[in-house]
Amino acid sequence: MRTVKVGIIGCGMIAGGKHMPCLSKLDHVQMVAFCDLKPERAEEAAQKYGTPDAKVFTNYKDLLAIEDIEVVHVLTPNSAHASISIDALESGKHVMCEKPMAVTGAEAKAMYEAHLRTGKKLTVGYQNRSNARSQLLKKMITNGELGDIYFAKAVATRRRGVPTWGVFLDKEKQGGGPMIDIGTHSLDLILWLMDNYEPVSVVGSVFHKLKYTENAANEWGSWDPNEFEVEDSAFGYVKFKNGATVIIETSWALNIAEGGGNLLCGTKGGADFAKNELRINGERDGSLFLNKIDVNPNARERFSGEAMTDFEYEAKQWIDSIVNDTEPLVKPREAMVVSQILEAVYISAETGKTIYFDEE
Repeated sequence: MRTVKVGIIGCGMIAGGKHMPCLSKLDHVQMVAFCDLKPERAEEAAQKYGTPDAKVFTNYKDLLAIEDIEVVHVLTPNSAHASISIDALESGKHVMCEKPMAVTGAEAKAMYEAHLRTGKKLTVGYQNRSNARSQLLKKMITNGELGDIYFAKAVATRRRGVPTWGVFLDKEKQGGGPMIDIGTHSLDLILWLMDNYEPVSVVGSVFHKLKYTENAANEWGSWDPNEFEVEDSAFGYVKFKNGATVIIETSWALNIAEGGGNLLCGTKGGADFAKNELRINGERDGSLFLNKIDVNPNARERFSGEAMTDFEYEAKQWIDSIVNDTEPLVKPREAMVVSQILEAVYISAETGKTIYFDEE
């Protein structure tokens, strides 16, 4: 298999905790350039994951000027996703952009259009699709085992799980709190499972209730209320052209005993991910059933039998799509619709109005 040369833009926590370690496990991948506004971070990444002659930059355009870089991973704060990804596509690179695709629907659309215009591949880091449970359920739904799915819940709720590092609490750089951070993962997964990307309307509620608590209990230590610029919880109600409805529930801080899981309800049966289990419910011969499926973690759609984490699978299938010129697991138009819905939740909450999508 030929060698794929990769450039990393943004060498912070998501790069060091997900992308670079997974890429380093692929024998045919070389990370040859690293860029970060903090030069010491780029230097450290290059020493740990780069080739012996890896280059280090603080200006991403210098990295994009390297002709033999084929793939770029954009791992910056959310506000920079669109501009950097578009520049990378225009420079002839394939792009993996960490989630969310962009802060606004317009930015996400511009990224999608750049992908079409340049013919370069673009994907987004929604690794929940790489989970074996998700892929088995997707296969069952495609085979019609749940029937017509008309109701679902995209759930990403934490009782007290406010990320206190980096720029998570910075509205300008992130665009929002739990809705755009973790709600985006659940919404992407639900829409992919339903294969429904035609929203009609969105109603949203956004709350700033618990963020003002001093010395709050929190998984990662108390937050500073003065720095907490984004919401602590948010909720959305989405209707689709075919009449289906999706409810989005997301929080970093919410007074719940325990969070629920994603669920889908169809005409033939339902499914949920309660407590990280895949459960299928339905009716047979006048009786109701609930089956818990013990999913083989290595039985995914591609690379079946190989032991990998979800992060590792995501990286491998992405690079494989480059080498073999196939579609990546996460397609840019799908990620664009997720960003459009997330933005609509925020706008609805701010204006108090239902947001309607124009038919194209």
